[in-house]
Amino acid sequence: MSATIYGRNTVLEALKSGREIEKLLVLKSAEGSIRKIEAMARDRRIPIQYVDKAALDRIGEHHQGVAATTTEYRYSEVEDILEVAASRGEPPFLVLLDGIEDPHNLGAILRTVDGAGAHGVIIPKRRAAGLTETVSKASAGAIEHVPVAKVVNLVNTIRDLKKEGLWIAVCDMEGTPYDEADLSGPIALVIGGEGQGVGRLIRESADYVVSIPMCGHISSLNASNAAAVLLYEVNRQRKKGKRV
Repeated sequence: MSATIYGRNTVLEALKSGREIEKLLVLKSAEGSIRKIEAMARDRRIPIQYVDKAALDRIGEHHQGVAATTTEYRYSEVEDILEVAASRGEPPFLVLLDGIEDPHNLGAILRTVDGAGAHGVIIPKRRAAGLTETVSKASAGAIEHVPVAKVVNLVNTIRDLKKEGLWIAVCDMEGTPYDEADLSGPIALVIGGEGQGVGRLIRESADYVVSIPMCGHISSLNASNAAAVLLYEVNRQRKKGKRV
């Protein structure tokens, strides 16, 4: 099946990643960075169709003058993500998402995962947002570079990751402040959805719980912001190398 993606960064990153693209739709009067997108499409012999604004508006409100018809997003296996870490000669750095149902949150998390140098994301098959055009747009194209695995049971996956030597850290309001925890080794961060947070069985399966202290009137950050704080703390600690 085909999917349609839109937005300059989203389409550009899809081209860079080598993803199969069936057709490019370009606004007749478009200029600027779209010229680079057109050139890349021509190099790959991708058909380009010039359309009016109304045609692109029907695809998405924030199309920025370009859209593309592509193959559907493919999910990775957990083993593939671990192989990414091995190929880079780095200890695994994974993110598990429990109950993230908002595609905008998922897209924002994928963007941060890419920026912070994590190796991939694991989501459950049920009660979770999947890889869609909305997620792609929210990720600003990071979806093309971050492997995402979909699993039946996160608790079983956590058990398997522990066997691979990973430490499991759950983000929750009642835990050790994140800047006091050792997050430097092989690690999987677990981020819960807004409202219910991380499930009880997953929390009980974790090696430790970390929290983000709040100084204002709101008790917690949303899922994508919490993920950003913790991902970059892991990035910082890994550079310092606390755990042997």
